[in-house]
Amino acid sequence: MTVPRSVTVRVPAKVNVQLAVGAARADGFHDLANVFLAVGLYDEVTATPADALRITCEGPGADQVPLDRTNLAARAAEALAARHGRRADVHLHIAKDIPVAGGMAGGSADAAGALLACDALWGTGTTCAELLDLCAELGSDVPFSLVGGAALGTGRGERLTELAVGGTFHWVFAVADGGLSTPAVYREFDRLTPDAPAPEASEPLLAALRTGDATALAATLANDLQPAALSLFPSLADTLATGTAAGALAALVSGSGPTTAFLTKDAEAAAHVAETLRTSGTCRTARVAEAPAPGATVLGPRA
Repeated sequence: MTVPRSVTVRVPAKVNVQLAVGAARADGFHDLANVFLAVGLYDEVTATPADALRITCEGPGADQVPLDRTNLAARAAEALAARHGRRADVHLHIAKDIPVAGGMAGGSADAAGALLACDALWGTGTTCAELLDLCAELGSDVPFSLVGGAALGTGRGERLTELAVGGTFHWVFAVADGGLSTPAVYREFDRLTPDAPAPEASEPLLAALRTGDATALAATLANDLQPAALSLFPSLADTLATGTAAGALAALVSGSGPTTAFLTKDAEAAAHVAETLRTSGTCRTARVAEAPAPGATVLGPRA
């Protein structure tokens, strides 16, 4: 069998259309009702045979991406190699387009991409169930990065139930100057919400996804981490207000932030909101994307 010279996998960003957060558990995690929606902003992870594990990165924010074994993609390659009793001798090159440290699961996406790319490169034939187990070991958002589309994540977000989506949703994402630490946001959530109730998925929100109704979805968007993110990064309120005034149906902080997300009625409205945000001085840039998007996808091995 011919060994491919390299394998490239494309992986999507995500937005949490609902992020319901419970109180901190004994293990330090929080129970979640996390409704993920994959959006059409992508990283690409290319795996190439090498004498040792090596990480390189290019694209916006690449200077913020660790290139050692703390990188989640590197940990993914090592986990897959350990599962199959081999060495993680691979060069992983990450082409970034998902905002770095922006609450859109870019690092998790890269980990899922690395798993799929290394599995194809090494011919290890890992089943989908095994890949999802490895994803869950790596991080709460990694399993969704593998499957894409839309899903409800429970537990700490790693237990997925795929959801039906009845149409295309048009989004704008405003990229902030600076980042937010996810653990810091959760600590602030704990401070602000000491008696958080048990999280539950919103049935009206799930129905809006099923029917593809953007107006109904806008009325049900929710992120329990948003007050904590705004407490730590107050200028995000100006970004949210600017996008809303420009005609977005709804706005919210994406995950733990600091990227902010704006749902619009159509592509034309998305373009207008994005241009308004770009020229407003309230964010570094703004990106337009459609959802849902497919999960990790092999673009093709090169022999």
